[in-house]
Amino acid sequence: MSEQTMPGSAIQRNRPVFPKRAVITGGMPYGNKDLHFGHIGGVFVHADVFSRFLRDRIGKENVIFVSGTDCYGSPIVEHYRQVTESGDFKGDIREFVTFNHGLQKEALDSYNIGLNIFAASGLGRSGEIHSELSKEFFKTLHKNGHLVKLTNQQFYDPKFKVFLNGRQVVGRCPIPGCVSEKGYADECSLGHPYEPKELINPTSALSGDVPEMRSVSNWYIDLVKFRPQLEKWLKTLHDVPGCRGFMVSAIQEFLEPPTIYVKLDQLGALDAVKDQLPEHKRKEGKNKTIPLIFDSLEKREIASSLLTKHSIRYRNGKTLVPFRLTGNIEWSIPCPDIEGLTGLTFWVWPESLWAPISFTATYLESQGKHKDDWKKWWCSKDAQVYQFIGEDNIYFYSLAEMSMFMGDQGKEFSFDPEEGQLQLPKLIANNHILFFDKKASSSGKLKPPMARELLNYYTAEQLRTHFFALSLGIRSISFQPKPLNPAAQEKDADPVLKEGNFLCNVFNRAIRSCFYTVQKYHEGRIPVGEVSKDIHDESNNAILNFEEAMYRHEFHQALAIVDNFIRSMNKRWDEKMRSISQSTKQANDEKVRTQTVVDGFHMLRVASVLMHPLVPAGTSMILEYLNMGEEFWNWDRIFDPIYKFMDNPACHQLKFLEPRVDFFKKHPSQLQAG
Repeated sequence: MSEQTMPGSAIQRNRPVFPKRAVITGGMPYGNKDLHFGHIGGVFVHADVFSRFLRDRIGKENVIFVSGTDCYGSPIVEHYRQVTESGDFKGDIREFVTFNHGLQKEALDSYNIGLNIFAASGLGRSGEIHSELSKEFFKTLHKNGHLVKLTNQQFYDPKFKVFLNGRQVVGRCPIPGCVSEKGYADECSLGHPYEPKELINPTSALSGDVPEMRSVSNWYIDLVKFRPQLEKWLKTLHDVPGCRGFMVSAIQEFLEPPTIYVKLDQLGALDAVKDQLPEHKRKEGKNKTIPLIFDSLEKREIASSLLTKHSIRYRNGKTLVPFRLTGNIEWSIPCPDIEGLTGLTFWVWPESLWAPISFTATYLESQGKHKDDWKKWWCSKDAQVYQFIGEDNIYFYSLAEMSMFMGDQGKEFSFDPEEGQLQLPKLIANNHILFFDKKASSSGKLKPPMARELLNYYTAEQLRTHFFALSLGIRSISFQPKPLNPAAQEKDADPVLKEGNFLCNVFNRAIRSCFYTVQKYHEGRIPVGEVSKDIHDESNNAILNFEEAMYRHEFHQALAIVDNFIRSMNKRWDEKMRSISQSTKQANDEKVRTQTVVDGFHMLRVASVLMHPLVPAGTSMILEYLNMGEEFWNWDRIFDPIYKFMDNPACHQLKFLEPRVDFFKKHPSQLQAG
């Protein structure tokens, strides 16, 4: 924070300090399907609005917003198998992913998601750079001594004579308290990782039979050795403005020591073997369980085997375990052959975590820069990487990614690396966006609507504003579009249109009031004058409060600030115009009207700049009618009056606004309904 004096005020106020350069990442949708509403409403809108805000705040040349299709992974392989077997798709898997990549890009464009690049981890130039970077990153981790070679059991379908990838095995998640409807080979649909052998009631998706377990060797990064630095990093998160509390709690759970939870009704059997267990601590448990706490994974493994041998029911708790980097899926990036392990490919999760680096490099190269210039953005203390994620992915982006990035430093590493080393990104996690109070998942029973389907009922800017207003940083929120609600009555209000009506009614009215009045009384020119002190102060407070809310990633609060400001603008306008209509002093009326217009256009300028990241199309139309340039959005000039953007304020002509022109339009279906 820095202390600055506001123009025209003796009051000093701390303002947040933003980085000189920023990279924003918006997650990576799997390349097996189009985007559903959760991709857009749960992550992409928030990432896009923040990236647009930063472009205005620190300069668009200093911001790179990247995302791309996650081309690899077992969900894609399994879905491709299904659609080709059913005859719904003809072509190879690369063509399948390419087709879906195109659908995803179209969906993002239709929501005005302003990515610098929407790349693909396995296609085109971005795929080439990503393959190259993945191999170098792996070699560096190995050279620095952070990889371990482990032989574990993997599911094998003897009927089809193949090892099964993650999504080709379905069972029940072994993590205590997990409510996932599907557990896969080594992670459930909610993102909980575990050992494949822990999966409850596994079934092969290929044959429908119970698969065998066979030995297979892979490379892992030893997350356990990073625990001390991860714990130090976690402590710093408590002081990070706007850091999500639920995210900190989720990270903390995985930093707990290796623990086994034994059912309370197994106490007698447990006491009979307690002397055979490795050294451990035993605590009074909750939820009818007895926690057995060990100081190493090896001891917990021995204890688990002993309890299994004696048929004692238990569950392993969350803790740090080695994170797998490789696998044997053919559709993936080949992994370098090291220490006799050959023919391996990268597991999708680790390579997707460093994929945004590859995308940054691809974008910079496309702009005539050297692809290695990505280091100026990811390895500099002057820069900051902001990663927008859903709550399901906290484990991967926090513990796994941070460990890998620290491991890139060398044999010695720190959560606070030196200049030139990979800096730890800032994570902005959102809770689930629900669909009628239930978690919507493409792999679940409740199928969410596709993002483009919603555009049959709402405009993109109505949806952007609604999604941005949801307080997903605090809790999971239900998305309840009336047109898709079979229980909705004709008289029922549409919850999605609350923010849309603010745009189409309240904001439109404020804009039109200003333009129509200057056209009627001032020949289409804004009268030159001093802004009233109360308007000046209210505007500055709105600017500073909005800036602080965006800095803290309290997005719903940021929108509430602008909402109140624009409603205040309308209220003040109505009060002044009402006083004129009730007045009998014509000379004074003209003075009041002129001052109201001066104040109104000042508030319109502020409101337009604050809303620009959220509704870029409508606010760009405002700029067009103001007949001003892009410098209007520059936050270095946020406190400048509107006259500073005119060559000759007394002669500056606004574009003529025809009657009943909307800057924020309603969807045609809403016009038909009303």
